[in-house]
Amino acid sequence: MDSQQQDSVGLEPLEARRWPRWMLAAIGMVMILGGALLASAIQTSGGVRVSDIRFNGAGGTEMSALLYVPATATPATPAPGILAVHGYINSRETQDGFAIEFARRGYVVLATDQTGHGYSGGKAFSNGFGGPDGLAYLRSLPFVDKDEIGLEGHSMGGWTVLAAAAAMPDAYRAIVLEGSSTGAPYAKEGTPGWPRNLGLVYSRYDEFSQLMWGVGRAMDVGQSVKLKQLFGTSEAVQAGRLYGSIPAGTARYLVQPSTTHPGDHISAAAIGAATDWFARTLAGGHPRPAGDQIWFWKEIGTGLGLLGFVPLVLGLFDLMLALPFFASLRGNAVAAVPARDARWWRGAAMAAVVPVLIFFPVFIGIFLLVPATAFLPQTVTTQVTVWALAGAGLTWFFGRGRSAGRESGIDWLKTILLALAVTLVAYLVLALVQHVLTTDLRFWIMAIKPPSVRQWLIALIYVVPMTVAFLMTGRVLRSLTVAGDRGVARYISPMLVLSGGFVVLLGLVYGTFFATGTLASGFDPLSTIIAIQFVPVLAAVAAIITFGWSRTGSHRPGAMLGGMLVTLYVVAGTATQG
Repeated sequence: MDSQQQDSVGLEPLEARRWPRWMLAAIGMVMILGGALLASAIQTSGGVRVSDIRFNGAGGTEMSALLYVPATATPATPAPGILAVHGYINSRETQDGFAIEFARRGYVVLATDQTGHGYSGGKAFSNGFGGPDGLAYLRSLPFVDKDEIGLEGHSMGGWTVLAAAAAMPDAYRAIVLEGSSTGAPYAKEGTPGWPRNLGLVYSRYDEFSQLMWGVGRAMDVGQSVKLKQLFGTSEAVQAGRLYGSIPAGTARYLVQPSTTHPGDHISAAAIGAATDWFARTLAGGHPRPAGDQIWFWKEIGTGLGLLGFVPLVLGLFDLMLALPFFASLRGNAVAAVPARDARWWRGAAMAAVVPVLIFFPVFIGIFLLVPATAFLPQTVTTQVTVWALAGAGLTWFFGRGRSAGRESGIDWLKTILLALAVTLVAYLVLALVQHVLTTDLRFWIMAIKPPSVRQWLIALIYVVPMTVAFLMTGRVLRSLTVAGDRGVARYISPMLVLSGGFVVLLGLVYGTFFATGTLASGFDPLSTIIAIQFVPVLAAVAAIITFGWSRTGSHRPGAMLGGMLVTLYVVAGTATQG
């Protein structure tokens, strides 16, 4: 008896269920709604009002922002204001930790999407990244004290607020740069007198120290020639020492938390340093100790919702598969091999290693050789799509002689409609949560957001090649299915195959980084940070493909669904340059 005939005993038939079909979707909804309610309660703590707003910027460009207004801010009693801006390929919600703590301390906060990011129009990098427009809008609000304005930005968001400071040099009182820099590559050069009252929060393990400050290790940033010139000293800049004068507007202050560049967003030390600097430089707020912080509860809430998105999707898939229209797609899964032998391990290793080996070459090659255009408008999405195609194609090619098990014929139209229906309903839930509670599903730098109209149209460009890539990946995973794997074990193996290579890569890179202060992948720090997201995303895709296979006997429905979801995840979460 061959392996294909041996196993329909390896998996339970569809009828043998231990829970009703609606259970997974219900669990996902409870997690999403419970997390969103917690997140909403935290960001509105103390009577803060959070609004999703739009305003027109330079050239009529529509700008998007979250506006946090404390209860004490009124036209009769205007409050100090802070413009808070996220970094490259992020969005306004990435600044939530800072915005929540600023608003709790009595500041009106305008957390904008940079141009070409999130729901803001225009191209990335245009109109001073949207910084001057954000500052002008903040100053136009009747409940903002125009004499007490602060600017805060992380990474490219720092260059955004520096663009605002350069365009309107008398329109602010103090600035905090988080993981950012003055001068090249994208900002005006700093001097001992500009920008005004600068607090620099530059973490000891920031991945961009060479690009931003010209030093190989972030922990040595005090030795940076550019930083010493900015601080007006010939000696090494000392963290925790005040340089210059706050009343004169020449103050300089360096803080170095023990975290990474993206780690600033979830660092109590980094957020506390920002609140402390504005307490020292802006009047009219309600100071709290730097350690008095509650933002992490919102992170827990939105993180719970992010986790809940996976059971929601799986539950919707199961519910829709029960409809008469999709009945022809149902079937019993048959494992490809009876046990994990040497050939299985070679195949699994190939599937785990090849995508990692080509990751940096593909990302660097696309960045250097394929400029963004109207037809390929998002550089990062192009990188991910080409990487997915190349990795899946190579893995499939080298393992093409391996059986993928028996699979019945497939109705392609119904498969596409099933994946599309699940995607649309899941994103409708996201849109409702965002509309009612003004929050998305996120943890740290990973977020699932409802796309804008422009992003839906951009997704149409990438969804076909991305889905083709995951169809090939799904076939590879099907060839690695093992008779006897049941329950959770059925999912662990494919999840490790898709994400395990990146776990090892990142473990090596960051292990040596934390041990020595030198980033082994310093030739491409941005892609290194992007790779962090590959671990949970690929694990989730593996679970979706496996779930679809277990319900239909084919890898195709789950793979097609995974391709659509990954396309929307990337398109809505990155920058539009074309």
